[in-house]
Amino acid sequence: MRYPVLLFDLYGTLVDIHTEEDAPSVWRRLALFYGYHGAHYAPRELRAAFRAGMAARNATAGQGYEGWPDMPVEPVLAALFCQKGAASHAAENAAAAAQVLRIAQTRYIRLYPGVKAALTALRKAGHTLILLSNAQAAFTAPELVHLGLVPYFDAVYLSSDYRCRKPDPRFFAVPVKEHALDPARCLMIGNDAATDIAGARAAGMAALYLHTNISPRPDPADLALADHTWQGADWRRLLPFVREIAE
Repeated sequence: MRYPVLLFDLYGTLVDIHTEEDAPSVWRRLALFYGYHGAHYAPRELRAAFRAGMAARNATAGQGYEGWPDMPVEPVLAALFCQKGAASHAAENAAAAAQVLRIAQTRYIRLYPGVKAALTALRKAGHTLILLSNAQAAFTAPELVHLGLVPYFDAVYLSSDYRCRKPDPRFFAVPVKEHALDPARCLMIGNDAATDIAGARAAGMAALYLHTNISPRPDPADLALADHTWQGADWRRLLPFVREIAE
């Protein structure tokens, strides 16, 4: 078997999602949740406070868009309770607030066609399946449950749990170390040329680039690093191609 280990990106690779982070309805709903717990914000005030908290967190972490610490969102949400004198159970309420925020932002979330059947077939063929996603665990872990994806993977890695993200080589090194993987026998499958493809190649892995409806516009230099490319994420059609590459 050429690539016994298959690593998957999540959003834009297995999952089609559309979020609207700045819609006024998002902040009305989140402000209502905060008010339920004694932290009273006007929606615009809450949005401004959240943005300021995120900016301060990112500045402290020295965070650029990629390759820098990916910090959990919960401490920012907890601080917003404390700022309004609702410090009791702030950490617990922040975890719930993260889910309220994500739900309010999400217009749709769904699997691409044939995902579960493809993952089932690849596991039956003997591949180890690993999810390696740049994601906030507070958002993504419940979404994995909702979509029924958890049982299909041998391991799941979400970047906010590890304070780093693709293409940072430290993030790719986590599953390599924990599962004693040979990077040369791993295939990364993702829809972002900069994070998934360039990152995987820098980590010594092969890479399959999927250009999907939510792929960022690729830099030609990053795209040129892909060992293979595919248009779209219809896994009913994609599965035979992946099996040909990997087996």
